[in-house]
Amino acid sequence: MSRSEDVLVGQYAPLVRRQALQMMARLPSSVELDDLIQAGMMGLLDAIRRYQQMADAQFETYAITRIRGSMLDELRSQDWLSRSVRSKARQIETAIAALRQRLMREPTEQEVAQELELELDEYQVLLEEASGVQVIHYEDLARRQGAEAGTDALEFLSSIEGPSAAADNPFNHLVSQDLRKALVAAIDDLPDREKLLFTLQFQEDLNQKEIAAVMDITEGRVSQIRSQAVARIRSHLKQANWQGRPEEVENQVLM
Repeated sequence: MSRSEDVLVGQYAPLVRRQALQMMARLPSSVELDDLIQAGMMGLLDAIRRYQQMADAQFETYAITRIRGSMLDELRSQDWLSRSVRSKARQIETAIAALRQRLMREPTEQEVAQELELELDEYQVLLEEASGVQVIHYEDLARRQGAEAGTDALEFLSSIEGPSAAADNPFNHLVSQDLRKALVAAIDDLPDREKLLFTLQFQEDLNQKEIAAVMDITEGRVSQIRSQAVARIRSHLKQANWQGRPEEVENQVLM
């Protein structure tokens, strides 16, 4: 590595860490921050070696693309969210949707367990195993756009050059507003305990340990309640037939 490259790597290393932390907020606890940072540093070095300064281009914008691309390659290699996890999440969503339609209200945890023909403790284990599932995945957006079956969600993430392109599109602003309205409606329908958890996590910015202390429950129980809340919201969005676009800014569609 040349001295000039070494200087730039040191200068932009904090950018790599910020990108890794932003991505970690939406990933299961099994993903190691250090692995993402290491992959991101490789992406940064690649960006430094490839970048050619132009009047209408900024290095940081280009570097973020390469950094995130390297991190996503690392996630692919780890298979960060397995098919079995997605399958378990779909089982919960389907049960919730069926019960909501029959009961005309949000089903209780016990009712969902019975719908799945599970004991309550077995259902709670299932919820914990389904943790890491997001409110909206990029493959959800792909299906809405008629993409080929089997499209990898991470390919959507790596194909996005950065949030500015989407954010500058007025149509995407409208679509994002529609999504926010749909999410607000879905969250508003959550049972009080699940709504409180989301408030503590996203409005008060508490971590899982702090949420557990406030709600006087274990951290594992926090994970279970969050998984159930996410399943309710995903089910709600599907029933509302929300239509999205993969070009939306990712932090507006992932939770």
